[in-house]
Amino acid sequence: MSPVLAGVLQLLALIAALALAYRPLGDYMARVYSSEKDYKPEKWIYKAVGANPTAEMRWPAYLRGVLAFSAVSVLFLYGLQRAQGILPGSLGFQAIDPDQAFNTAASFVANTNWQSYYGEQAMGHVVQTGGLAVQNFVSAAVGMAVAVALVRGFARSRTGELGNFWADLVRGVVRILLPISVIGAIVLVACGAIQNFSGIHEVGQFMGGSQQWNGGAVASQEVIKELGTNGGGYFNANSAHPFENPNPFSNLFEIFLILVIPFALTRTFGRMVGNLRQGYAILATMATIWLGFTALMMWTEFAHHGPAFDVAGGAMEGKETRFGIGASAIFSVATTLTSTGAVNSFHSSYTGLGGGIQLLGMQLGEIAPGGVGSGLYGMLIMAIIAVFIAGLMVGRTPEYLGKKIGTREIKLAACYILITPALVLGFTAAAMALDTPANSMTNTGAHGFSEILYAYTSGANNNGSAFAGLNADTQWFNSTIGIAMLLGRFLPMVFVLALAGSLAEQKPVPETAGTLRTDKPLYTGLLVGTILIVTGLTYFPALALGPLAEGLAS
Repeated sequence: MSPVLAGVLQLLALIAALALAYRPLGDYMARVYSSEKDYKPEKWIYKAVGANPTAEMRWPAYLRGVLAFSAVSVLFLYGLQRAQGILPGSLGFQAIDPDQAFNTAASFVANTNWQSYYGEQAMGHVVQTGGLAVQNFVSAAVGMAVAVALVRGFARSRTGELGNFWADLVRGVVRILLPISVIGAIVLVACGAIQNFSGIHEVGQFMGGSQQWNGGAVASQEVIKELGTNGGGYFNANSAHPFENPNPFSNLFEIFLILVIPFALTRTFGRMVGNLRQGYAILATMATIWLGFTALMMWTEFAHHGPAFDVAGGAMEGKETRFGIGASAIFSVATTLTSTGAVNSFHSSYTGLGGGIQLLGMQLGEIAPGGVGSGLYGMLIMAIIAVFIAGLMVGRTPEYLGKKIGTREIKLAACYILITPALVLGFTAAAMALDTPANSMTNTGAHGFSEILYAYTSGANNNGSAFAGLNADTQWFNSTIGIAMLLGRFLPMVFVLALAGSLAEQKPVPETAGTLRTDKPLYTGLLVGTILIVTGLTYFPALALGPLAEGLAS
């Protein structure tokens, strides 16, 4: 079987698995967030934190809950890392340096999981399981809660109430993420992923020195890392490491975990607003972009340019022979079009145009299908922008799902789409203008610029993957990327929740003959075009200096 055919068959198998899970999972999540019943373990949690799950919140109160919980999480995770040297199960590792501890705490709480350290050489069992793995659950649940709040903004009228943040947070963890993770961890263990609390073992000699590996609760962390679109690896090699991703089946299963909730949330959206066709329109938009990017990535990496590529059958540099080009390309697109950041190959070694596809996937806002929760609310913001553009074309007040898109709504949507590019381009410019950050680049020229651009694109978009040629473990990068991750995560949530509150207060607008049908293929095409044009106008100059220049020169 040719490598190209193998890649296509794996893609078709993945699509079939996602299609089978779409309806039951999407409907189940809609029931979870609409239920009035609390399970006993959930009641214990509410009592412990002093929350009343039945109390409805307006958007400022909902936002305060998001920010307060996240701030406490940052402080807790920072303190846990700084105290690692005196904790049991530390494997002899010392406390994490302050700048790196801040970067890591910001990273995992912001659902980014950017790692400027070697996991197996820095973090003990307590920090890995009691700190990082816990944040993989709750940071994902925060994103889902904010998305559900925005959906309620569309579904409700004449009220500013968006639900209860604490109830949405706890239900997301207890009823959705935890059950799937238990099943997924069993599957990964059956595939060969490790799950233990063993210490450090010397496994042999390597280039004149000893080679050591430590064990850990890898399978359980791996599954939530993918399912929650987190991305932080137990080991530095991430999902290219055989302890995390043992074989081609586990690789395809992990890609499925990355995509299943973001895609299924479109069904949840359609069910909660009472119009499944609206959910299908958002799904079609996400699927069109995802399939297009996957096809482009496979083409760029399979294309033969020179004798080395001819012998390998494509660009095999930096890719695991266990997976090959096809599975690596599919994984790469899935992880950069979502906020996952997990990698099963070395992104820096992709072709110039392949690296550009990875960058553009993140710069779209990671909305196809995006992170758990963040992908849906990001796509709904773009849907509002597309409706506004269509309204300008025909001279009508734009409407979406029975809600008028007025001055307040479009300002909030505009602020949402502007904040991340401002962080990415601003920090990239500062890093390139200063001597010290530029000295961290392994490469010069266009590829070196791409290393810097990729780092801030990944951080501000809460992705977490890296070109890996950049030495990011410096005070400058630990601090600035940490700031970019926090601002890139929580500032957009401010605008999303304010928009949700504004929509929930409106009276429903009856549909007329002049109302734009947002559940038709014409609107889906308009939405895809809006996403690509807005992103292209924003990032094209920067992309032209990096991956485009490198790709066209090769």
